[in-house]
Amino acid sequence: MKNLSDISVIKDVMTRHGFTFSKALGQNFIVNPSVCPRIAEEGGAREGYGALEIGAGVGVLTAELAKRADKVVCIELDTRLLPVLDETLSDFDNVTIINEDVLKADLHKIISEQFGDMPFVVCANLPYYITSPVIMKLLESGIGAESITVMVQKEAAQRLCAKVGSRDAGAVTVAVNFYAESQKLFDVSRGSFMPSPNVDSAVIRLDLRENPPVEIKDRKLFFSMIKAAFAQRRKTASNSLSAGMSLPKETVNAAIENAGLQTTVRPESLTMEQLGRLCDSLYNEIM
Repeated sequence: MKNLSDISVIKDVMTRHGFTFSKALGQNFIVNPSVCPRIAEEGGAREGYGALEIGAGVGVLTAELAKRADKVVCIELDTRLLPVLDETLSDFDNVTIINEDVLKADLHKIISEQFGDMPFVVCANLPYYITSPVIMKLLESGIGAESITVMVQKEAAQRLCAKVGSRDAGAVTVAVNFYAESQKLFDVSRGSFMPSPNVDSAVIRLDLRENPPVEIKDRKLFFSMIKAAFAQRRKTASNSLSAGMSLPKETVNAAIENAGLQTTVRPESLTMEQLGRLCDSLYNEIM
């Protein structure tokens, strides 16, 4: 088996297959040999489990998942990588590569066909530009994963793992927290990649909840409210919700007050419980 963390090996494989990095796809391959084994271990890849990977690169993480999980399914967008992966993963008979765009793929169909009733985890080294869309699709689609372990930009990791109600929290913080409990596992320096990005990264794990942390009357309204509230996060909840949801100020203020909050409160200071209460109060005002 090739040492896929060896830069010379990677360059040799890429040269023979005529592969060059795509800036448009945000491709940065991991060359630090300690990173992928740790992602696979702490991401929960193990006997009796499947592992769904988003983006294979040259197969460094894929190989580590394949050593641990019963089956690995990787969704890879870049057709140019398919012959590379045929070579680098030739030692494994438990890996399936699916050439699709994860944001357009029917994940339920893929999981049903590939894993059946097998429990599975998700692991990925995500391109920075699609971090939030991919994470939210995985969470919102309800695919049944036990956990989602991803490497993201360090700044994004800080937001995704922030406490709801803190200054670091944003709309994506609330959305992720609604579906999962998040934690940062470890940092990864920019020098761990080829080519080296301009920022450091971090690996986070999202453990999917059986039930959301708050019960709300209208989930669609909740997420619309969150999006509007944090679009202008430095404004008061009264102003941001009125502008972002095209609602009369008096309607929004009535909802805020009926939720037991001050009309001067800022969205970033609200806890998940307070946001849930505000959503239900808003529902009562406008529905």
